[in-house]
Amino acid sequence: MSKEIVKTYEPKAVESKIYKIWEDSGFFNPDNSPAKNGGSFSMVLPPPNVTGVLHLGHALTVTIEDIIIRHQRMLGKKTLWLPGTDHAAIATQSKVEELILKKEGKNRHDLGREEFLKRVDDYAQQSHDAIITQLKHMGTSLDWSREAFTLDSHRNLAVKTAFKNMYADGLIYRGHRVINWDPKGQTTVSDEEIVYEETQGKFYTFRYSKDFPIAISTTRPETKVGDTAVAVHPDDERYKQFINKEYEIDFAGSKIKVRIIADSAADPTLGTGAVGVTPAHSIIDWEIAQRNNLALIQVIDEYGRMNENAGTLIAGKKTKEAREIVIQWLKDNDLLEKEEDVQINIARAQRSNGIIEPLPKLQWFVAVDKEFILKESKIEGIASGSKITLKRMMRHVVESGQINIIPPFLKNIFSLDR
Repeated sequence: MSKEIVKTYEPKAVESKIYKIWEDSGFFNPDNSPAKNGGSFSMVLPPPNVTGVLHLGHALTVTIEDIIIRHQRMLGKKTLWLPGTDHAAIATQSKVEELILKKEGKNRHDLGREEFLKRVDDYAQQSHDAIITQLKHMGTSLDWSREAFTLDSHRNLAVKTAFKNMYADGLIYRGHRVINWDPKGQTTVSDEEIVYEETQGKFYTFRYSKDFPIAISTTRPETKVGDTAVAVHPDDERYKQFINKEYEIDFAGSKIKVRIIADSAADPTLGTGAVGVTPAHSIIDWEIAQRNNLALIQVIDEYGRMNENAGTLIAGKKTKEAREIVIQWLKDNDLLEKEEDVQINIARAQRSNGIIEPLPKLQWFVAVDKEFILKESKIEGIASGSKITLKRMMRHVVESGQINIIPPFLKNIFSLDR
């Protein structure tokens, strides 16, 4: 006797049962696939960060990918859709500090390393379990027998092996360089993890002292206690007579030694055309310093405070407070020539929202232009034993069509001038 069809669809009454039947069939696993055409198709689920739960954007991506994988499966191919989650490192740490420790009035230093790591692991596991439940509720045909985690033993070994091999080939090296530092998160931050906030700022034009021959302009006068040079363009006739001259100056409670140098990085049309070079607190200034053999003097510490090198007037002060003190000192000594309102971009760490401070740090880097021997190649057009660089290799697979970048216009961004 047939049952009456319910007027309202009740997903909870049917979806979990259907998904269990799908899982029990084993056909999400390509090893159990009755593939007929001999072809294969594989895809990796972009691993969600274990920092909470999935949102609508995840649902859209998962739906599109599930349609693709099911279509390939119906074509008779052995298909693998690999599931996994990402430990997300700094993002997970930030979530634990924000959602858990902040409510307790503590920070990670109060807990100590072991207890804090345990809190992070517990939070990550809870988030992982919620994410996996959500994925299954959405009906995803993922091969759960191959579920991965970016910090599990297999992935960990792969990362360490790749690092060791690249280090042996001279592709990974360590050195001091000015990097993006997050004083709030207490970590380095890549360029891709920075968001820029447009705000109102000031552009100050001043001289270090009454007898200094050139005025400079900056939005950050507090960093000028770390200046070791003033750069002018080699073709700027206004300043040619001063190039290579050196001055010892008492500036805002600090004794600084400034050499006037010629460098093409100086823009004659910007401000006075002269740039105060602060090698320890600007990536551009660091590069100028390398070209001109300038000293590097760090005057801001990892917590965004002026350190002892900043001099007696502002040492120990937060940068914002130090700026006001230096500005007042300039006014008191009749050295401030101009103060203009300008729009400036404040760089913030995407994870913590902390204001980025360029600082010199010992870091690891990848040498993309260094030639090495590719011992075993599976890339068409590059033979095993070839001498190549990482940059040329990455461009080759994209330009030869072995890797497709979607949408197409991003291919040009990837390939040109790199």
